[in-house]
Amino acid sequence: MITFDLECSNGHRFEGWFKDYHSFVEQKDGNLIRCPICNDSEVRQVISSVNMKLSHREKEEDKRPDYKRLAKEFIRYVNENFEDVGPNFTKEALKMHYGVTKKRNIMGSATEKEERILKKEGIRYLKIPYPKIDPSDDSQ
Repeated sequence: MITFDLECSNGHRFEGWFKDYHSFVEQKDGNLIRCPICNDSEVRQVISSVNMKLSHREKEEDKRPDYKRLAKEFIRYVNENFEDVGPNFTKEALKMHYGVTKKRNIMGSATEKEERILKKEGIRYLKIPYPKIDPSDDSQ
């Protein structure tokens, strides 16, 4: 079982439970996932908050997540696993969507107009503020 935080096009957030990611995609593509508040079927996955299970022996002040470390790990992962296509993000996403190029993990930038084009074409993307920091630098 996997749990996703979801959001409808009206901004209502809710949780969905699925057998696996493939099951989520099938149900979403079939418009079977609906907002429990407004019944909207245009839903998207949103970033979930982090949950950490700690042993009972740890002190109360040690239970807080180290958000700076988590952010650096996230940035390191993206840098190592995504190709930065810069302002060509929309062009590359469209080429992958229509089978012109092989699908791969990409990151880059898009204007508001380009974001509307991606949405109209049915291309899912995740918009994440991405700070320019060195993930290997422990002094930040």
